[in-house]
Amino acid sequence: MAELHFNAFVMNTVSHIQHGLWRHPEAKQADFDDIDTWIELARTLEEGLFDAIFFADVVGLYGPLGGSYEVNAREGLQIPNHDPSALISALAVSTEHLGLAFTSSVLQAHPFEFARRVSTLDHVARGRVAWNIVTSTQENAARNFGHERLTEHDERYAWAEEYLEVVYKLWEGSWEDGALLKDRARGVFSDASRIHKINHVGPRYRVEGPHLPAPSPQRTPFLFQAGSSPAGRAFAARHAEAQFITPPSPEAAAGLIRETRDLARAAGRRGEDIKFFQGFSFVIGSTDEEARRKEEDLERFISVDGFLAHTNLGVSQDTGEPYPPETPLVEVRTNGGRSQIEWLRQRNPGREPTVGDLGALVARRHPRLVGTPERIADELQRWQEAGIDGVNLINWTLTPSYREFNEYLLPVLQKRGLAKREYGKGTLRARFFGHDRLPDRHPAARWRGAFSRPAAAPAPALAETV
Repeated sequence: MAELHFNAFVMNTVSHIQHGLWRHPEAKQADFDDIDTWIELARTLEEGLFDAIFFADVVGLYGPLGGSYEVNAREGLQIPNHDPSALISALAVSTEHLGLAFTSSVLQAHPFEFARRVSTLDHVARGRVAWNIVTSTQENAARNFGHERLTEHDERYAWAEEYLEVVYKLWEGSWEDGALLKDRARGVFSDASRIHKINHVGPRYRVEGPHLPAPSPQRTPFLFQAGSSPAGRAFAARHAEAQFITPPSPEAAAGLIRETRDLARAAGRRGEDIKFFQGFSFVIGSTDEEARRKEEDLERFISVDGFLAHTNLGVSQDTGEPYPPETPLVEVRTNGGRSQIEWLRQRNPGREPTVGDLGALVARRHPRLVGTPERIADELQRWQEAGIDGVNLINWTLTPSYREFNEYLLPVLQKRGLAKREYGKGTLRARFFGHDRLPDRHPAARWRGAFSRPAAAPAPALAETV
């Protein structure tokens, strides 16, 4: 039985996924702006041998153009939120093994600045940084960065392709191996002949280079992606090393994983070059009855308003007016949430769900495993047999949800061979795949050596003057 990987799926905000739960008496989500909250969580995760803490992020409000954000503010629905990359340094020096994954959109940072920031973080973390590549789905996010409207769905992935080309050139091609010398005797810190400008000129970006940081332990950070639309899956097949998925059943997961692995092979990679992380929330009890009682208690705090606002689907993106409740979801037109619609439709294979069903559907958008540790382990084994490689664990409360995992579920998973008993050595990528650098078949590898040139001949000595 292969071991599963485990990430903690969180966000540097009050209300991330389980809206309303910040009000629970055991929850510390309201203290998200206290660094001690995150250091405590990171150390708890390391005690539980989690592979990574995975930070989601957005750079805009959920809702249509010009829409109200009263619910967002009232519920703490991803506002206020803080930049997750700013937490990485603090968590890196507070832990030794935990991977540090954060989300950043191609919309929000110029690729030169972003590449520099990530290399710096990977140095600080000694090779434990991961990037979740997103293209943003909020109209407000687009307007926050000077755009009239959110770029069309598939065009956003074309944008991401160029963005990745730029950062790959910087991470993989700008510095050759051996360029950093630190030679005190000769007084040479770096070999300029092995450091190259990239001179990128494309539809959106012009970047001269060179990359300012020396190569970090992984060079390119470990790459996550979460798109489930056809364009998103094709993008993941070309670039991702891990994909975050949320199909409603093991059977649906098996189909999605199989199709994406086929796409990866068609792109010149291997199917096993991508690991698939299924999103789950757990409710753990000593008996099934106790778990159901705990679930009922948690559901008392759920905010349906928060879930509806988070979907960004019940209101027309064009007019700002609510859809009639009887509108089938298949008729909802959205530029920013197609994958959500497909997830919700898959959860109702018997009939086409409507806008009126949204509140109940979204509250259970991510599969929820409820029961004894043994029952949850049984379910995880079924999902693993369907093809998942790991779990993105969605909390109900910080930090109790993860302490419960450590105390009750982890020992059962370890006994069954479904969870590790100790951390492996090396970078985050090495722990997932056994090597620090991206393999040669990854598209980033084409830029290795691409900017190399023969060393310039030494200048002739000046003639002596008499």
